Amino acid sequence: MSPILVPQSQWLPSKTFAGQVALVTGGGTGLGLEISRGLAALGAHVAIASRNQAHHQAFLEEAQAQGWSVESLALDVREASACRDLIDGLVERHGKLDHLVNNAAGNFVCPSHRLSANAWRAVLSIVLDGTFYCSKHAGIHMLRQGFGTQLNIVATYAWTGMPGVVHSASAKAGVLTMTKTLAAEWAPYGIRVNAVAPGPFASEGAKGNLWPDDETEERIRRNVPMGRFATTQEVAAQCLWLMSPACAYVTGDCLTIDGGLSLGAGRLFADGQRPGKRDEPR
Repeated sequence: MSPILVPQSQWLPSKTFAGQVALVTGGGTGLGLEISRGLAALGAHVAIASRNQAHHQAFLEEAQAQGWSVESLALDVREASACRDLIDGLVERHGKLDHLVNNAAGNFVCPSHRLSANAWRAVLSIVLDGTFYCSKHAGIHMLRQGFGTQLNIVATYAWTGMPGVVHSASAKAGVLTMTKTLAAEWAPYGIRVNAVAPGPFASEGAKGNLWPDDETEERIRRNVPMGRFATTQEVAAQCLWLMSPACAYVTGDCLTIDGGLSLGAGRLFADGQRPGKRDEPR
């Protein structure tokens, strides 16, 4: 039976990840789900891991219908020992780990002066600590294997900052630097570590936490030079590409996927307006 490709996987050969093993944290919803679907459609065995396994059910049902090889695992990435045990168990069952996607995250908008210590710690623990714990323990196995890829999900405000998300921006900035550091350390051992920085894309989590009303959503959209948000599948497609052999010589990089938003959307002149020529004395 011919493989059934989902939209994000159509740009790569149908067996790109055949026989490979991938772990996706936060893999049951949003971007993590679409990355997981793409990996599975392209032949990988995909383990999705998050605290609430109820979020995995739809993916498991789809995988059964499509004939994909997947498994659901419970994981709190804030616990280093839990990350170690889960990854050790995954490698013991399958003999290797080819890919790690650090997608688990937490975010919400809150002015910095009103952000509690607990809220700050919660986001830092998931995003920064969790990424390191999973990267480290996956890296131990990948170093022994002599191959592997790791992909971290950051955001463009990791290097620009953005009002209202000091907790997430600080954590993502740390992950971005971690990406480059681990890439430099592990490149000689056949391990690639990259990141993607998505701009706004359509997802229930973002809509609920970052632009909860239509007015805010439209204001953000107007600032995107391409005039629209990305689809989750469009972002996932670039993640799959970075993990694929097409990028075998790419490591320590961060791919921005934001429709030009981070380039600055401010315009000197309105659409259709032409500047007049200034008369100057000769």
